[in-house]
Amino acid sequence: MSIPQISEFTIRRHANAKSFQQGEAYYAAGAVNAVTQRGHLLQADVMGNQTRPDHVNLSFDSSGLTSVNCTCGYNFEGWCKHIVATMLVCARNSENIEQRPTLEQLLDRLDHIQTQRLLQNLVTEYPPLIEAINRHVNWMINPAGEETTTKPLRRSTIDPAPFRGQVRQILRDAVRYFEEGCEEDPIAGELLSVVQTAIDFSEQGEGENAIAILEVITSTCVENWHEVAEYGVENDQIVGELNNAWCEAILSVELTPEEKVDIQINLETWQDEWNADFGLVMEALRQGWDYPPLVQVIQGNITERGAWEEDVPDYADDLALIRLKILERQERYQEYLYLAEAEGQTQQYLTMLGRLGRVEEAIDAAQTQMNSMEEAFALAKTLSVQGALQQALDIAQSGLNLPGNCQYELGIWTSDLALEWGNSQAALLAIKAAFQVKPCFVDYQKMTELAGENWESLKTDLLKIIRTDSGWGTESDKVDIFLYEGLIDDAIAIVSELSSYYSELIHRVMDAAIPHNPGWVIANACRRAEKIMNAGKAEYYYYAVEWLKKARNAYLESGKKADWLSYRENLMQTHARKHKLMGMFKQRGMDL
Repeated sequence: MSIPQISEFTIRRHANAKSFQQGEAYYAAGAVNAVTQRGHLLQADVMGNQTRPDHVNLSFDSSGLTSVNCTCGYNFEGWCKHIVATMLVCARNSENIEQRPTLEQLLDRLDHIQTQRLLQNLVTEYPPLIEAINRHVNWMINPAGEETTTKPLRRSTIDPAPFRGQVRQILRDAVRYFEEGCEEDPIAGELLSVVQTAIDFSEQGEGENAIAILEVITSTCVENWHEVAEYGVENDQIVGELNNAWCEAILSVELTPEEKVDIQINLETWQDEWNADFGLVMEALRQGWDYPPLVQVIQGNITERGAWEEDVPDYADDLALIRLKILERQERYQEYLYLAEAEGQTQQYLTMLGRLGRVEEAIDAAQTQMNSMEEAFALAKTLSVQGALQQALDIAQSGLNLPGNCQYELGIWTSDLALEWGNSQAALLAIKAAFQVKPCFVDYQKMTELAGENWESLKTDLLKIIRTDSGWGTESDKVDIFLYEGLIDDAIAIVSELSSYYSELIHRVMDAAIPHNPGWVIANACRRAEKIMNAGKAEYYYYAVEWLKKARNAYLESGKKADWLSYRENLMQTHARKHKLMGMFKQRGMDL
């Protein structure tokens, strides 16, 4: 089966600007190993900064992509750089995708005995696989399972025992990890993956199974947490995730009064024993879907108090978002809109209108309700997916004038969309807005092309922006721009007081500054070198010599060979007993 047509604009729409730039760099560097296709599944290994490659999976059907994921753990907006790099291979070099048989085709080649032997060999090679097999076999044949310390929902159809063992093992492994002297907390990520299993059941409409799993996870954590608490591990993050997962599970199933009582008793016990706050779950359990103010709201009767008859708690937004997730899953779209509007979930309200194709209604609502860049960005992306590109561009441009924390990402996205729509002036204004919060050399070069005959006046504005910018992490881009424009003194001002951690960047400025300001190069390089040599740490002498090379070049290029020789001789006398350093002086061309 052929893969879906994927344009680069589509890739940009699904990734923030930084991820796209990094992904394009990975693609250009050949970091994407052979992309393989097995039926409706594409897979690729992408080499990054880690010793092991990150694995990308793309699933699709006749209508397009259905799921995209990567093992890198990226947890920000849109696709990660590894997915972007893989998508670029699909868009630009689809003929290089290797066709391989699907899992079904592979298994069809085996008889019953060969299939059993295959599983046995896989477990021998990957021992933890036996736990996953055990769990899935239990789900399939539905055994009674072992006793647990909490009473599971009687309508669940899975054995929760394997999850108890999994949580216990995570906590035991953490103890061993800490005892070996490691400081990073490995618990949260591992436990959250188990909690995700319960969330998956809720999303599939199997809230009973989700509750059974969550009861085991929570009780096992409570019973065994003292083992990791001794190492200073806090439970805040896992309790927060359990709150959300429990809330979604409870609201995804119709509970009897007896079941509600059982769950409430367990939650109250766990709160006391674990010093946790399950207030969100308790409220969801109390309200259900029959809470009178909520009923009024989802019927369209919206008041200033929203879905509450009492004071609005801190977790009101969390509860509203979970309810919206469930309503969307159940395709109760009008009720979704009523609740989103009542609870002030503007981003969800506007984007749902857009996704339902009610574009004009979404735009009209945005005029009075849209208050942040994030809301504008979400709506603009939704409208672009709907094909309403001009409306998406209008909303995105409006968003750039609102408060928020995504100005760079929104500016780059808007600029790309404007170019796709053929509006170069809008593209220039949007990329300038992005540049104002995050100067980038690539964006600077793009603006030189877009500005045309207006470049000189625009350049003045851009240089003023980067001279007054105090943002962290943009030093390299600002230096690139200043060196590109021949503004050596500006580049010097950026790097003069930077730590030697930025040595590569400082070296670049020194190389450019030698003909322009050799005195600064000599003074700055010698100061850095002398600090290392005076400290007497031999493992850093290499860096001292590299700084001295820059000073030497500046002395010689400025016609001060005698001064260099005198300075070098003084250093050799001062540090004569540092034999490793003296050897480096002789081996690394420091004689002239």
